[in-house]
Amino acid sequence: MVADPIKKLQTTTSRNLMLAPYNDTAPDHDTLASTPGPVILEFGSNTCGICQAAAPLISQAFENITTAHIRVQDGKGRRLGRQFGVKLWPTLVFLRDGQEVTRVVRPTQLQELLDALALIRD
Repeated sequence: MVADPIKKLQTTTSRNLMLAPYNDTAPDHDTLASTPGPVILEFGSNTCGICQAAAPLISQAFENITTAHIRVQDGKGRRLGRQFGVKLWPTLVFLRDGQEVTRVVRPTQLQELLDALALIRD
């Protein structure tokens, strides 16, 4: 049995309310495009002050979800961020069945994250 690459990279669950650091290992675009169901990709940097400031809000928004949430270390030479057109951090891309449904850039309100999440959930 092949391990699910999305589950392996998932960084938050309802049992893990603290956000893990941004991960240097990211799924490739093709893997994401073929992943069924909802996935949240969060692009940022562990050294980004705005990302650190937004972390409590993001954690609060996702505290009761089971949706895969993958925190991807972004920056120069990081291909996945370029493929998604990420310009500012943090950027959260909400996918359903491999397709982008919406995104939230530099969230400041809990409701904007909850609204985006509602668009991809079952």
